[in-house]
Amino acid sequence: MALALRLDATGNGALGENVRLFPGRPAASAQPRQRILLSPPQLAGGELASLDHTLAAGWIAPAGPVPEAFEEAVRAATGTEYGLATSSGTAALHLGYRVLGVERGDEVWTSTLTFVASIAPAVQMGARPRFLDAAAESWTLDPEILESRLRQAATKGKLPRAVVPVDLYGQSCDLDVIVGLCGRWGVPVLCDSAEALGAEYRGRPVGKGAALAAFSFNGNKIVTAGGGGALVSDDAALVARARHLATQAKESAPHYQHETTGYSYGLSSVLAAVGLAQIGALKDRVAARRATFARYALRLSDLPGLGFMPEPGWGRSSRWLTTMLIDPARFGATREQLRKALDEAGVESRPVWKPLHLQPAFRGAPFHGGGISGQLFDRGLCLPSGAMTPEEQDRVIDTIRACCRG
Repeated sequence: MALALRLDATGNGALGENVRLFPGRPAASAQPRQRILLSPPQLAGGELASLDHTLAAGWIAPAGPVPEAFEEAVRAATGTEYGLATSSGTAALHLGYRVLGVERGDEVWTSTLTFVASIAPAVQMGARPRFLDAAAESWTLDPEILESRLRQAATKGKLPRAVVPVDLYGQSCDLDVIVGLCGRWGVPVLCDSAEALGAEYRGRPVGKGAALAAFSFNGNKIVTAGGGGALVSDDAALVARARHLATQAKESAPHYQHETTGYSYGLSSVLAAVGLAQIGALKDRVAARRATFARYALRLSDLPGLGFMPEPGWGRSSRWLTTMLIDPARFGATREQLRKALDEAGVESRPVWKPLHLQPAFRGAPFHGGGISGQLFDRGLCLPSGAMTPEEQDRVIDTIRACCRG
């Protein structure tokens, strides 16, 4: 029986039998009611040819023409002048923190409603996190809270070393406002756009306008290299510094010379070849995700107590994940009851990110806001959003409808 690599929504891999990698192509001897995953990897069709060409040319290491070509494609997709392909999105964020000068004892501020990787590298460097609530109209960092905290921090002479807004589930933060606020006090912005490649903010790609932006090509993303990330900027010096650190901070000398320590954070030619074959499908993938969202919204619009992640007028979400809100009093079931019902039906779903200020790893870290993020966690559920047949999406929709008791 054939085996294929199967990735769950976190990008963690497991060997699954007869996993369908190409939408619309049935797996051999497919079992009935195959589990529907949140965002499984989807192949574009040119990966094998790209890999064959790369291997035939003898390129495997994180150097050479293939990573360079992938970086060029990433720069085009993000509308930025400079870019560095990295071994992961987390590595890109780590390099971003390094080049912005984050040191032990510095404060770094970010939205509490995000994945742990947004802040983990800074904490591991010895920085102290401060978490800000999300805005109800976008689920991203609330600029009003940010402005209030910056004013107070400035009066005390304790401004953060960096502010890290997050483009959540494919939805852009209000970046111009955030950059403008931080610019008043000289605080750089590192935008975590890991979940939002292909989304737009005021007609331009997300992340553009921040000092730096980080992207992910993990297995669950719209475009995947099977792993990998990128750090992009319009500032040549920042990316050059990041590239230096990503290659073990080797100085220009005939021997190994190091003025500081760096990392082995380059993206291999093998993974870059996969990413290069994938990235041309970005616009079509975004259109497909938005269509998936639209079908959910239409087919569930008559049910009481259900809503979806809003799309503010400033942006066009990629709808990387369709995310639903459940009001249990009106719908007749809680988020957790619905998640369990979907699981029993062979459908993967997942609660909205648990706010970082509620995570044991950050116990005692300061948090500012009215609790919007906690409410979203209590009521929010991410639905399967990758390549599905209409019949598979109908299974998700029918299960949700069957749970409604409102």
